[in-house]
Amino acid sequence: MSSAAPATASRPAPRPGVVARLADRLPEDWRERATALPGPMAPPVRAGTATPRIAIIGSGFGGIGLACRLRQAGIESFTVYEQADHLGGTWRDNTYPGAACDVPSHLYSLSFAPKLDWSRRFPPQEEILGYLDGVAEDFDLHPHLRFGAEVTDVVFVEPDDGTPGHWSLRFADGSTDEADVVVSATGQLNRPYTPAFEGLDDYEGHAFHSARWDHDHDMTGRDVAVVGIGASAIQFVPEIVKQARSVTLFQRSVNYVAPKPDAPFSARTRSMFQRVPALAKLYRASIWARFEAKWIWFKKDSRTAHWAEGLYKKKVEASATDAVPADVLVPDYPLGCKRILISNDWYPAIFQPKVRIVSDPIERFEPKGVRADGATYEVDTVVFGTGFQSTGFLTPMRVTGRGGVDLHQTWKDGAEAHLGLTVAGFPNLFLLYGPNTNLGHNSIIFMLERQIGYVLSCVRRLTEGGAHLIEVRPETQAASNDQLRRELDDTVWAEGCHSWYKTASGRITNNWSGPTYRYWLRTARPHWKDFVGSAEG
Repeated sequence: MSSAAPATASRPAPRPGVVARLADRLPEDWRERATALPGPMAPPVRAGTATPRIAIIGSGFGGIGLACRLRQAGIESFTVYEQADHLGGTWRDNTYPGAACDVPSHLYSLSFAPKLDWSRRFPPQEEILGYLDGVAEDFDLHPHLRFGAEVTDVVFVEPDDGTPGHWSLRFADGSTDEADVVVSATGQLNRPYTPAFEGLDDYEGHAFHSARWDHDHDMTGRDVAVVGIGASAIQFVPEIVKQARSVTLFQRSVNYVAPKPDAPFSARTRSMFQRVPALAKLYRASIWARFEAKWIWFKKDSRTAHWAEGLYKKKVEASATDAVPADVLVPDYPLGCKRILISNDWYPAIFQPKVRIVSDPIERFEPKGVRADGATYEVDTVVFGTGFQSTGFLTPMRVTGRGGVDLHQTWKDGAEAHLGLTVAGFPNLFLLYGPNTNLGHNSIIFMLERQIGYVLSCVRRLTEGGAHLIEVRPETQAASNDQLRRELDDTVWAEGCHSWYKTASGRITNNWSGPTYRYWLRTARPHWKDFVGSAEG
């Protein structure tokens, strides 16, 4: 293992957690044993210790969270590569009107970097991005951030002299770099998807994807078409309706839309959290527990879900009108098979006279509008709410492992990894928010923190445990994914509905197969017998 000179930081390493601080004070022999503690619980690395060169690709919650934990562990030999000119990931990219999170703010934040003065129960986009900026400042990450660095190729280099291999990174500008460890933190929802509609190039109006919102385009008095009604459209359509002359919604399927229990935090509540941070921790834990209890809805043939589905349909059908009939309001698939959405202004918006809903498939675009079921809907603006290329993990980067094996060729039938984190044949490569780690019922930040802890344990193994490479055994990966498939077969996602959780062939590549506590247990610490070569011990 080679070591890199640490990045120049203007402030000392941030203070680690309580367990790590206590372990750091143990007698030397006990402290040495404590370095094997899981992830962030281990004492910080001693000053002057050689540490691996770590390349983190992406500066969203995963990349920033891992960078914070590395600094807490006393590891400075890392760089966060970001292709944009600012950090933030999806919360930098999605700036459409009404953009907000559907997970409560106190749970949609890093547990070790709490924000005690959230303005609302569900945070808006600007506040989440501001939170990430604040975390980067508090943990002094800017010396480690490299913006405008688009990684195009990641290749594992195996020297002829038998020394441990390393990763070679190539960037869009032709420059290169090397690393001992590569961590992909590019996420699942980072590449907007726009279907290749016939005639789209001939459309004379203005068109853009919601994740690339054109804020210079004024919607006032416009005739707007929205193609695709998902989690983003649920938020931006009510804002468009306030301004546009008419809004035509082209929806492929209907969503379950629940009320959003949102409200501003009172000044008294914010002050109480700031005075007694333990109360904020308890509040966070209570949110996690309540959301975790919802997992029962996602079991196949869940009686609780069937009961909730019946109540929902009965209420929504009662509100149907001639202009907005029940078939455009009531889903034809089980509750939870697609993402459950929350909004308080969706239904008030779509029942306005200026809104029309088209469920017929789009046939083609024409110069003045959109054609569906033989009718042309004239519009001067089209907004695509058609989601993301969610199953193409790590693309468009080219990732080449041992023996010249192409990762995307390995994944041609659907991406998979051991616990969503490591892939056989790709040593010292780790994935954050990788295959089968998405959720339908709880906070992805909780999952990311489990993954960050796992990666940190592996980095500590490379630093102090005598390992040079960490590579999961193929049989371990196969066994864990066989178990995953069996568990997924018992979920509502195995039903026949189409969703971004699946590949075109129907393989579920995005979602975790159970409650989050199960993932927590499986990733609490790496089992070194599951790894080949120098990781064994």
